[in-house]
Amino acid sequence: MTVTTMRAMSQDVLGGPEVLHEVELERPVPGISQILVAVRASGLNPTDWKHRARRGFLPDPPFVLGWDVSGVVEAVGFGVTLFGPGDEVFGMLPYPHGAGAHAEYVTGPARAFAPKPRALSHVEAGALPLAGLTAWQALVDTADVRPGQRVLVHAAAGGVGHLAVQIAKARGAHVIGTASAANHDLVRGLGADEVIDYRAADVAEVVRDVDVVLDPLGGESLLHSLATLRAGGVLVSLLGAGGDVAERAAAKGVRLAAMLVEADHAGMLALAGLAEAGTLRPVVAGSFPLAEAAKAHALGDTGHTAGKLVLAVR
Repeated sequence: MTVTTMRAMSQDVLGGPEVLHEVELERPVPGISQILVAVRASGLNPTDWKHRARRGFLPDPPFVLGWDVSGVVEAVGFGVTLFGPGDEVFGMLPYPHGAGAHAEYVTGPARAFAPKPRALSHVEAGALPLAGLTAWQALVDTADVRPGQRVLVHAAAGGVGHLAVQIAKARGAHVIGTASAANHDLVRGLGADEVIDYRAADVAEVVRDVDVVLDPLGGESLLHSLATLRAGGVLVSLLGAGGDVAERAAAKGVRLAAMLVEADHAGMLALAGLAEAGTLRPVVAGSFPLAEAAKAHALGDTGHTAGKLVLAVR
């Protein structure tokens, strides 16, 4: 019997975690150059709870959130040669308008996916795409981190940060991470050479001559980040940057790059390679059934989760 419907977590209004509810939707059909994936797991990211609560890049609800996917190819559309039914894949749906991964099935461009690393479970692989691609595109594509460089990663125990520490270390960098004292052992275990308690020390006072800063915090943090950089360094902001920061960066001779993650086949292959080599592994802070997405969102809303939250869809 052909499956024609699927479960998904949707919302009709913006608001707190309680607005999320399970719905039955028509199962999508892959179009040209698309694959249909039976979702096994889907990661949660801050952009999920932000879009749940207030107007962001997406149109008004109803909508299904989620960009991270790990699962099994169910069917392929015309022109797809990379994958076939039964292949295990993971990837990020095009951000931001490709949302919809918090469901039993999803369609997306074939080249937004890569073969799932055998070294990772579906839950681990589902935690990796959006945060991993953000870290990869920031440190490798944007900043071109090289061996011996000093890299400062803010929120080093967070979703992007804990992966950025591992990626920078794999690139041969000297990695400095900021984290609360409770997460110092975790960050050191990921490979950080130095860990600073941002609550007990002024990072701008104790860190100097950094080549690259990855800043997922924005606001005043960007000004503190500028103080740590050498002339010729790179500041990558994940939350944009105001004119004052841009002017100060230019005056200091620092390149300021405000980036937004993109679906990226080559990037996914790179992440998969690191995972297979054992140099990149997501920390899963918690795994929840699809129907308990609201519980995961409530935990994410606290802003104090180390690693990633994941929905185990199947």
